Amino acid sequence: MSLKEHLLELRKRLFIAGISIVVGTVIAFIRVGDILPFTKLGDFFIAGWVWAQLRAPVLQIAEEQGRSTEINYSYITESFDITMGIAIGVGVILSSPVWLYQIWAYFAPAMQRTEKRYTVGFLASAVPLFLAGCAVGWFILPNMVRLMTSFAPIEDTTFLQAKTYLDFTLKLILAIGVAFVLPVFLVLLNFAGVMSAIAILKGWRVAILLIAVFTALATPAADIVSMFMLMVPMILLYFTAWAIAWVHDRRASRRSAAFDAELAGA
Repeated sequence: MSLKEHLLELRKRLFIAGISIVVGTVIAFIRVGDILPFTKLGDFFIAGWVWAQLRAPVLQIAEEQGRSTEINYSYITESFDITMGIAIGVGVILSSPVWLYQIWAYFAPAMQRTEKRYTVGFLASAVPLFLAGCAVGWFILPNMVRLMTSFAPIEDTTFLQAKTYLDFTLKLILAIGVAFVLPVFLVLLNFAGVMSAIAILKGWRVAILLIAVFTALATPAADIVSMFMLMVPMILLYFTAWAIAWVHDRRASRRSAAFDAELAGA
């Protein structure tokens, strides 16, 4: 493909991915009653439920520690911004099968016909890993909030700005989700012939260092347990990606040797 064709293909994939995120955002933003007016869940909408779950650790801290801990809205449109931010975050998660496939489809022209058949395998691994990473972020969030707010004296009042708190929680959840799916992209680059298994293995020290830095930034400095909870699966996923790339390179090498032997015999 020429440079122009690559840019057109990229624009096409970004457009489809963007539309899928918008659709997911709309699904998260609308109320059930707007679609099904006769249902008992008329006032339920995903963004509101997610915000209630994200706020739960703050309310739990206030109950457990007996301190005044509240989430505050500092400007008039902040509640709307919160709802939209949550809806977009949920839209990214709901549309993950679509935009992950678009990334695969962009690299697919560089692959051989037999390798394109791994599309199902890519989606079957990338989507669950992304969702699993988001689930891990969701799971460790209460511990992180509890730890970080515990440094304030018990007699003090903790006021958390809603927008800042939402940015922290969404970035944590989505960042861990993306981090969990990065090994799949290593396999993708290997299948596309960009990176060999040897190159992946040689970079293991740098990879572990980057993983350690990422987990240290994604978790509070004092929360060593959460840091290792993130590091261990990410390191295992990295070496799993190397193992898959090694098997692929061996198969590709055997095919190349067989083809060369066939040419020599001819």
